[in-house]
Amino acid sequence: METAIETMTDIFSRIASVITSIQFFDVIDMLLLAFIIYKGFKIVRETKAQQLITGILIILLLYAVASPYVLNLRVISYLLQNFLQVGLIAIVIVFQPELRRVLERVGRANVKSVFNSGYRADNTTQNWSDTINVIGEAVRQLSDTKTGALIVIERTNRLGEQIENGTVMDCIPSVPTLGSIFFPKTPLHDGAVVIRNARIIAAGCFLPTPQKEERINKQLGSRHRAAIGMSENSDAIIIVVSEETGTVSVAENGELTRGYTKDSLTQYLRTKLIPDANHNINITGILKSGKERKNGRRKKEEEK
Repeated sequence: METAIETMTDIFSRIASVITSIQFFDVIDMLLLAFIIYKGFKIVRETKAQQLITGILIILLLYAVASPYVLNLRVISYLLQNFLQVGLIAIVIVFQPELRRVLERVGRANVKSVFNSGYRADNTTQNWSDTINVIGEAVRQLSDTKTGALIVIERTNRLGEQIENGTVMDCIPSVPTLGSIFFPKTPLHDGAVVIRNARIIAAGCFLPTPQKEERINKQLGSRHRAAIGMSENSDAIIIVVSEETGTVSVAENGELTRGYTKDSLTQYLRTKLIPDANHNINITGILKSGKERKNGRRKKEEEK
């Protein structure tokens, strides 16, 4: 018991000595470091580097568990140790496009952009509901006129790479806006529109090609292939309007479904983008039906 008390006293005394030794510039140093890490994390979120960093963290965690201080897994520890010795070079090679993009962004940055929090995250149920209605009506009009269109709706995975290769807009979606973007022979009609947080973030964006393009139906055009490729690389929902037939298709998780109408498309988007609203509706319906059943039983008992 006395040993435990002495240990706790020693720990607290060391913590107190560290706190008392902190000076003003040490606080500034820590705040700047925290700010740099925060901004770096935001930049990484916009690229595929987030998934790679997650993998690296898993490897580090596995190395810590396999170390002699925990499970002492000698073979795994040896392999991971040799892997981590060349990890820095591997990171530079793997992250070369992202590192170049970060340096370019730092070179273009000004004081306002550095402290800016980024795009507005006005991600409310009402905003998404309005945006879904706009998308449904715009897609219907584009389908009727057989105007090709490609709309990407961002979800969890950030699409910073696709946004950067397009034209940043950051505006509230409207039917005329989408119609003018995809109007034939306009500068942005060949690319994709990216919607984030119920706002049009960018237009004229180029999407990645499918991983196994040879297995895709040869009758599908470039827009459908780009939609499948984007859905393979992220959890985004991609809407395609065929320029030849006016058929409306949706790509998600590498799969393409076709033949959507305005009503079926809006219902699909509401299910995917406003799950809380659907859940509340279902709960309300359950409570309402339960109340009706209870009132019905009470009425029958009174009649008896």
